[in-house]
Amino acid sequence: MVQVDVIYQGDLHTQATHGPSGATLITDAPVDNCGKGELFSPTDLVGTALGTCVLTILGIYAQKNGLDVRGATARVQKEMSAVPVRRIAKLTTEMRIPLPADTPHRGAIERAILSCPVHASLHQEMEKPIVFEWVGQHPF
Repeated sequence: MVQVDVIYQGDLHTQATHGPSGATLITDAPVDNCGKGELFSPTDLVGTALGTCVLTILGIYAQKNGLDVRGATARVQKEMSAVPVRRIAKLTTEMRIPLPADTPHRGAIERAILSCPVHASLHQEMEKPIVFEWVGQHPF
């Protein structure tokens, strides 16, 4: 179990503290929902969680299989809906993976990424496609 403590700071800002590490982050409401959009919004953090999760899963697979995937990226685009209630309607994740498209690990990597716990935890009605781009070796 991991505990996160959150306090409302006023002006639509919250501060979250990660129990195990003490790390903190502050959120703001988005411009389209009464905020200033100065910081990550709570729904932005859902997209952030997905992007960091898929890259972490890629990293775990790479470590276990002796692959170097430094420089891999994930871009998550969030689309909101107001119907039937305000919610995230779609999170599109575009991944750039620094391995050739013909890598023998391709299928296993894609399956591993699609099993990301954040992806699996998102509501079934939410669209959450993941697009893979295989870009050859990393530039390092």
